[in-house]
Amino acid sequence: MADGTTTPATATRPRVMTPVEAMLRILDRNTIAYRGAWPLFVTGFLEPVLYLFSIGIGVGKLVESFEFHGQPVPYAAFVAPAMLAASAMNGALLDSTFNMFFKLKYDKVYDQMLATPLTTSDVARGEVAWCLVRGGTYSAAFLLVMLAMGYVGSWWALLVLPATLLIALATAAVGMAVTTYFTSWQDFEKVTLVQLPMFLFSATFFPVSAYPAGVRWLVELTPLYRGVVLCRELTTGLLTWGSVFSVVYLAAIGLLGLRIVRRRFDGLLLK
Repeated sequence: MADGTTTPATATRPRVMTPVEAMLRILDRNTIAYRGAWPLFVTGFLEPVLYLFSIGIGVGKLVESFEFHGQPVPYAAFVAPAMLAASAMNGALLDSTFNMFFKLKYDKVYDQMLATPLTTSDVARGEVAWCLVRGGTYSAAFLLVMLAMGYVGSWWALLVLPATLLIALATAAVGMAVTTYFTSWQDFEKVTLVQLPMFLFSATFFPVSAYPAGVRWLVELTPLYRGVVLCRELTTGLLTWGSVFSVVYLAAIGLLGLRIVRRRFDGLLLK
């Protein structure tokens, strides 16, 4: 009104949140929800650590080194960056698949969020950001293990944590996009069917050059392989243009997946 008083219509109009504010609200909500489950964050990186001890160090007693970009790299130092990339993938995958499906289909968390000023884009960004927090936490913990064991040999490793966030972004966005098409818990067998071979064969334990040309081309297109290459080059200091390609590739997959998630949320939650 002219005198500056608030009309009933403006009094009930929801306040529009900025994307950053909306993301922080969702992160705060998830932090509170996980408050009683903090051991998951502490122990979630242990699987890659056990692989590092059993295969990286154990097999490393039998395999002295691998050649990487023309330089010999001790086997454990070759495997460790791959386990770092796997830590980022595992952390992001848990929340972007199993946990998201429960929120979407059973707990109806996203329906409740959309009853607030949040939009489907806000929800998608906020959930992906939470996956980055979890993947980044796992990666940071594993990186400390690598530092303690002497498997970081270059100052380029200062960029390895942001690199793991790119891996988590690609994993989370694709995981969420795929999960929006799931209708039952049995569908998650498909996640394991993809995750396990990708973990085992993305040049994690041996060079990609061991594959035939056709298989190698397929492996090099997987997000985890690009993440392994990026982390391995940063921790050894043996950088190539492959690192630039990996950054662009992972970012593109993450942004594309996020766009798909937002559109799927529009169809599933705004009916």
